[in-house]
Amino acid sequence: MDAAITHWINSFAGKSALLDHIMIAITQVGVPAIVLVVVLQWWGREDRPHLRHAAICAGLAFLLGLALNQGVLLFIHRLRPYEVGVTHLLIAKSADWSFPSDHATASMSVVMAFALQRLPRRTLVLFAMAFLVCLSRIFVGTHYLTDILGGTATGVIAAIAVRILYRENSKLDRFATSIL
Repeated sequence: MDAAITHWINSFAGKSALLDHIMIAITQVGVPAIVLVVVLQWWGREDRPHLRHAAICAGLAFLLGLALNQGVLLFIHRLRPYEVGVTHLLIAKSADWSFPSDHATASMSVVMAFALQRLPRRTLVLFAMAFLVCLSRIFVGTHYLTDILGGTATGVIAAIAVRILYRENSKLDRFATSIL
């Protein structure tokens, strides 16, 4: 079923040059755009200390999620779908294993960090961006659906760990959120 869904999503690739260009652009600049949105929260006008705390949590979850992925990659060596004929690739080949998706981890860790800080409007915007990034990774042929789900799980776990370990209004948080 994983391969079938992945193949179905990727089957739309190559049918519209415009859609291909859009999805390639999303897969290439989606995560940096999400990072930019998080960075811009530093200068938010409403409840600035809380927004800054959320931005720090998002950054920490992002980094922790990607570190967790490196641990997973030591044990799980899944070929990419284009390597086994499930998809055709629209971008350059990747040098690492397929599971879990770093793009999904990075983007969804940020979404979850903002969700845990109870910032619903920002969470929805970030989720829409992250969803498009995740979809684009399947569309361009570089990931299976379950790679995306695995990356999402890693991102969620990282964000929850940060929520537990990095407390708002702690001495460290007050120092960090007062910078600039």
